[in-house]
Amino acid sequence: MSRLDAASLLAPSPPRAKPHANPRGRRFFCLLSTTLAALGASLALLLFLALRPAPNPPPPNYGALFLSLGSNDTAAAHLRALTLHPHVAGTKANSLTARYVRDALSSLSFPAHITPYSVLLSYPVHRSLSLSSPGRRGATSFALKQETYRGDPYAAAAAEAIPTFYAYAASGSVTAEAVYANYGREEDFAHLAARGVAVEGKVALARYGRIHCEDIAHNARAAGAAAAVVYTDPLQYGGAPGEAAFPDSRWLPPSGVLVGSLFRGTGDPTTPMWASSEGCERLSVEDAMGSDEMPLIPALPVSARDAMEIHAAMGGAVAPEGWQGREDGPVYRLGPGPAVLNLTYLGNDTMATIENVFAIIEGAEEPDRYVILGNHRDAWTFGACDPNSGTAAMIELAQRFSMLQKQGWRPRRTIIFCSWDAEEYGLTGSTEWVEENLEMLSTKAVAYLNIDVSVVGPGFLPSTTPQLDELLQEITKVVQDPDNSSQTVYDSWIKSNGSPRILRLGDGGSDYSAFVQHAGIPSMNIVFGEGPGYPVYHTLYDDYVWMAKFGDPGFRRHVAAASIWGMMALRLANDEIIPFNYMSYSIELEAYTKVLENQVKGTAVTCSPLYNSIKDLRTAATKVNNEQKELRKLLLSKQLNRDSLKIRQLNDQLMQAERAFTSREGIFKQEWFKHLVYGPSDQNDWDTAVYPGIANAIASAQSSNTSESWKSVQHEIYRVARAVTQASAVLSGRLT
Repeated sequence: MSRLDAASLLAPSPPRAKPHANPRGRRFFCLLSTTLAALGASLALLLFLALRPAPNPPPPNYGALFLSLGSNDTAAAHLRALTLHPHVAGTKANSLTARYVRDALSSLSFPAHITPYSVLLSYPVHRSLSLSSPGRRGATSFALKQETYRGDPYAAAAAEAIPTFYAYAASGSVTAEAVYANYGREEDFAHLAARGVAVEGKVALARYGRIHCEDIAHNARAAGAAAAVVYTDPLQYGGAPGEAAFPDSRWLPPSGVLVGSLFRGTGDPTTPMWASSEGCERLSVEDAMGSDEMPLIPALPVSARDAMEIHAAMGGAVAPEGWQGREDGPVYRLGPGPAVLNLTYLGNDTMATIENVFAIIEGAEEPDRYVILGNHRDAWTFGACDPNSGTAAMIELAQRFSMLQKQGWRPRRTIIFCSWDAEEYGLTGSTEWVEENLEMLSTKAVAYLNIDVSVVGPGFLPSTTPQLDELLQEITKVVQDPDNSSQTVYDSWIKSNGSPRILRLGDGGSDYSAFVQHAGIPSMNIVFGEGPGYPVYHTLYDDYVWMAKFGDPGFRRHVAAASIWGMMALRLANDEIIPFNYMSYSIELEAYTKVLENQVKGTAVTCSPLYNSIKDLRTAATKVNNEQKELRKLLLSKQLNRDSLKIRQLNDQLMQAERAFTSREGIFKQEWFKHLVYGPSDQNDWDTAVYPGIANAIASAQSSNTSESWKSVQHEIYRVARAVTQASAVLSGRLT
């Protein structure tokens, strides 16, 4: 209906002129009629505008809102509550922290629950260590106790801490001469053998720092040692000579002892390769403890103070310069003896219940696609840095998501919060859950975003699978640097490294292991605090005071970590097209292959199959990137519905490509690890090995140097090439 038509309906009809009426009257009524018609048209327009539906307001910028809601006080309050008591896995104290996390997430209106598992854990029953040597008056018995510090607000709670020990160490007593083995690496024991220093039947004394304690114990046993003693050397953990220790500085006090697990496997030792579900098949405790993944020798962690006394009593040749400690300490000698150590350890290796906590924000449009955020909760002592800085960040992040929901936000895809248990024993809680849900995760998991230790100091150090690199960089450009409000995290990251430094997730250091290395799920891990560790790691002094004074005064780094973590989740859960870019994958694989080519130079091994498969991957990545750009244009111009099957199909390709890098048979010599590109080093669980199966085969071939062993290397190269080719096919969505 035209405006005039509408006016004619609303305007009153003019009165009929009487016969012989005055012409002036007719003009008056005509003018009145015209005026009323115009007024009617105006009223019609106003009514039309009033009744017309108002245009939809632009959707809120939920990312900007999320960043604005960060709360230092919330993170600090949760960290304080979580670290009031030591909470080792399988204990009542840790069960209470599980309920704390569940209740905190439930209070935000997120459905939350606890999933228990029965697993093999390990606790100390009795420990003793004494030193004797010629010229000493009797034996010195070490207290094996970490001392509380001046003004320690947690002194009473410290008495609840489990005595210093190594989980899964073999029970037994050993009296033997000590031999100094530096960092306990394979090359360190090889150096002793080359020098003619006998290790067999002795107690290996090694310092912590280059490899993890389980690898030290394994190498000591392989070298023939009857027992192992591992200490935290002041050179790495004590600061400069004369520098104060915690609480006056960040450095480890002389009585500090770094505890840990000696299990080299992953998950519950009684259910290797399968989930510890109710009624499942299990190894006996005796069989599990007799596995080659266990240390099979007694071992104890000791303090720097005790280790310096042992060093002072040792004889033999002077250790090499690179084996020496701090200049204010004793000269380190190799031994053996004359220092004699009498070590006894009795452990309780027992089945116990652990508890994973989950909370869910269901996706509005794709509830069957999961973006998973995880952090472990159990700690060897108070765990302010490891792991509850991450737990506090996760709850603070969840609180922001709850506020977004009140503003109308719902993620496109489902977001799952996970609080893992028993990570310290062998990534146990996360491994059992992934093994139990492997088939579901293989088809539905978009990505896994992990934080273990979220904060230990300044500096940003992320690790990812390569398709997440670009997204991570985008997000750090909008998150404020917690230590310099005038710049972003990305700005400081670039200034400190020259370019974005991103590590890869091949090591066995945290709960991403089961997701990346077993299930092939794109993953990320972030931490504020660069470097190999922090001085109070796994000791009694990893408490709230250390964090508030040295790790994160003001708790701004906690908020920044939660901001990056949450923004990654928002993008992955909300973007119509999953923001993955596989181009960096192909570039890295080519660089890795060039290094590999140098390693096999002079042999009959060829890397051509790998180069050819990487070329296919680059082509597929280019094709998919172009498809992403085209679909985004169509979405922006409203020519494509956001629920289009084309988008769903492309997202499936982006999700599943990472899975194709895995092999059901697993890595050569490390079958649980399925990812053929990234995995842990066979010599050091802390190190990421590129092409780990190939690396293991090369190590074997270099040792035996037979034609058959080099054929095994070629076989491993073909295996990786096939996986890369499969990833290319999945990414491009093609059948042969």
